[in-house]
Amino acid sequence: MSSPKKETTEPHVIKEELIASGKWVKLEKTTYVDPSGSTRTWETAKRTTRVANSAADGVGIIALLKRTLHKDCVVMVKQFRPPMGCVALEFPAGLIDDNESVEAAALRELKEETGYKGEVVGVTPVTCLDPGLSNCTTQMVMVNINGDDLENINPTQQLGDGEFVEVILLPLDEFQHKIDERENSGGLQGVYLCYGDVAGLL
Repeated sequence: MSSPKKETTEPHVIKEELIASGKWVKLEKTTYVDPSGSTRTWETAKRTTRVANSAADGVGIIALLKRTLHKDCVVMVKQFRPPMGCVALEFPAGLIDDNESVEAAALRELKEETGYKGEVVGVTPVTCLDPGLSNCTTQMVMVNINGDDLENINPTQQLGDGEFVEVILLPLDEFQHKIDERENSGGLQGVYLCYGDVAGLL
C-alpha cells in the first residue's frame, strides 16, 4: 500500500518590511511561505536604484579589443572594493540609468571606465548575482572594440569624482594563464571575472 502523497504549496512572498535604508541599498525583512506551507522570514538586501523600465539593475561588459598586429585582448578594470576590503580585477560594469537601454548603458560605462568606444555584439538574459542575499540582477553585454580607430588608440577615461579605475588588458589566448599569474604573484587580492561563469563567452 503506497503512502499518501504529501501536498506542496507554491512558495510565495507575503510581505516585505523595511529594516534600514541608505542611498544605494536597503535591508528588508521578507516574510514568505515555503513549499511545505510553513511561514518563514528572510533578510533581503536590495538596491534603491533600479529603474522602472529595466529588469536588470546593471550591466557587466565583456569587451574584446581588436588591433592590427596585436593579440586580441579582454579589457578589464582594477579598483578597490570597500565591501571586500581589497583590490578587485573585474569586467567593466555599472548601473543602468533611467530611460537607458542595456546596450546604451554598457557603451556608456565602457567609455567612462576605460575610455574605449565599442560596438555591442551580444547581450545575455537577466542574471541574478547572489539570490540568497539580494534581488540584484545584471545583464552581460559583449562588445567589440576596433583598436585601430583613432579614438581608441589613446583612450581617455571619463571617471567621476571618487572613482579610481585602472585599465588592464589581458590577451584572450592567455586569459586564464594571466589571471593565475597575477593571483599567484600576489598582485591580486580579489579576482572577479564578472558575475558568474563566463568561460563559454570568451
